Amino acid sequence: MAKAEKAAAIAELKQEFESSSGAVLTEYRGLTVAQLKELRTNLGETARFAVVKNTLTRRAADEAGLDEQFRELLEGPSAIAFVRGDVVEAAKGLRDFAKTNPLLVIKGGFIDGRSMDASEITRLADLESREVLLAKLAGAMKGSMANAAALFNALPTQAAQLAEALRAKREAAGETAEAPADAPAAEAADEAPAE
Repeated sequence: MAKAEKAAAIAELKQEFESSSGAVLTEYRGLTVAQLKELRTNLGETARFAVVKNTLTRRAADEAGLDEQFRELLEGPSAIAFVRGDVVEAAKGLRDFAKTNPLLVIKGGFIDGRSMDASEITRLADLESREVLLAKLAGAMKGSMANAAALFNALPTQAAQLAEALRAKREAAGETAEAPADAPAAEAADEAPAE
């Protein structure tokens, strides 16, 4: 590979690292071209799966500012899934493909600039998709808002019921609602000087 081609490949990989929301590093030793094509098809728009040269990828990772932990994983035949969409969906796609094709080994990766090992990628794949998590969050928020609305609605209703119960109690005790209002007028009549 000529020096200009290497520089172009490094620049392209660096741009992929910087523009991707994450990347999952795999070993593909033993997989056929047809199996790699199937994997690329399964990943769809979520990720771009590319076979890479380790030395060029290390240099691109250095230039992109990735930490040493990721660069240490670059051993043996390597391929990277550059994630463009939901990282969880890409991790699920790789995990599911690896279950049916054990020759694909997930070595690790990085998400939002943070290195992750293979077990963290697998745990990430066990999460529900972003859309499902957002729907659950929206449902929880809607439930909280419905509870708050019911609480605010209950306050005036309970106040009206309490006032009605107090009125009924006074009425049963023989008090009338007009008595307190007439009492100051009667007291004023008593205090007036007699003529």
